[in-house]
Amino acid sequence: MTLHRGRYPVAAMKVLLRNPRREVDVEGPTTVAALLGRLELNPESVLVICGDTLVTRDARLADDDVVEIRPVISGGAGS
Repeated sequence: MTLHRGRYPVAAMKVLLRNPRREVDVEGPTTVAALLGRLELNPESVLVICGDTLVTRDARLADDDVVEIRPVISGGAGS
């Protein structure tokens, strides 16, 4: 997907968010931390996956990356 700033095209990364499921295009490059801030997401509550790789907050994301953001789910057997 290409965004436009005025008459000039700007490359955008595709971000797939879960819960609720939606897709957004975000201008890059950026870091995971900056992306989460832009989307107003708590870094402690999500996992960020770029391609097939789980990435950390300091990872750099390119404008042509496909990124998936999933909520952290915890639970387990009660004692």
